[in-house]
Amino acid sequence: MTQQDIRVVAQATAPTTVPATAPGPRTPPDPGRRPLISYVLPVYNEREGITAFHTELTAALTERPDLDYELVYVNDGSSDGSLALLTDLAKSDGHVRVVDFARNFGHQIAITAGLDVAEGDAVIVMDTDLQDPPRVSLELVDAWRDGAEIVHARRRTRQDSAFKRATAHLYYRALRSCTDVDIPLDTGDFRLLDRKVADELRRFRERSRFVRGIVASMGYRQTEVSFDRDERFAGETKYPLRKMARLAVDGVTSFSTVPLKLITRLGFVVLLLSLAGIVYALAMKLFRPDITVSGWTMLMVVVLFLGGTQMLSLGVIGAYLGRVYSEAQGRPLYLVREVIGGRDARRGTPGAR
Repeated sequence: MTQQDIRVVAQATAPTTVPATAPGPRTPPDPGRRPLISYVLPVYNEREGITAFHTELTAALTERPDLDYELVYVNDGSSDGSLALLTDLAKSDGHVRVVDFARNFGHQIAITAGLDVAEGDAVIVMDTDLQDPPRVSLELVDAWRDGAEIVHARRRTRQDSAFKRATAHLYYRALRSCTDVDIPLDTGDFRLLDRKVADELRRFRERSRFVRGIVASMGYRQTEVSFDRDERFAGETKYPLRKMARLAVDGVTSFSTVPLKLITRLGFVVLLLSLAGIVYALAMKLFRPDITVSGWTMLMVVVLFLGGTQMLSLGVIGAYLGRVYSEAQGRPLYLVREVIGGRDARRGTPGAR
């Protein structure tokens, strides 16, 4: 089953909503029906914490009888038994649906697959490691019902390592300074999207995805909810330095051409330095011919500097060219082995659509 298969099914059965036409408190699309909140929950080797997360999330949602909900878990090729736990949850809880990838496609693609099948009036994206407190998601819902169409969860404090806090702080500010997109600072993928925003986001199908940047670039009425991010409940982070660096590159190359412009500026600087070196070499040849042999050191410095500059420039150009090549292939973003659970499983609950 490909991504297109899932989208066709979701579109064929998706309920209609009445879009808000002006700011102000939101009312349910149909009188007497509770709004449906879809949770998109990427999972990759989270066997140790899934049960605790599900228990805490459902406990928080139980306290809000004014809402109906569905939980879309996306198993991103887990190899630690996470799928078995998710399957059990789908069998025991009619609100749960599990999208099982054929292999690991990555966190950003898992978010995309969840959005493709989510049917709610609003969609919340969050991780399952309990660093993003489930109760905070209800604050996002309240902000949405007050009229916001995109609600970002902004980290007031976070329990990550000093290195990760420092690099994240610097990266988001550097990214914001070199793009025209106002990407909210200190935010991850934990956010709420209105139905029409989620539908528009599904139209963005690039492979090298930076979802938080795409959402910020869409406009609409956006607001923030601040929260204190907790420690990971169990297991290890699924975003080591290598994946963090790759996501950072995707963010820069998706929303900025500054690296390409920097190459041009660097080229002019190198040209000026080269001209200065030529003038120096000619002057030494004319006025100090007795020591011109000693210029070997300068020659090596210039050659190495130019060689390094050229390799760096080729690397930046290659990053952009690689994106073009990947998009030109037109391959599916993901492949799904099966979808466990279904829409019919939750229709028996009062107020469900």
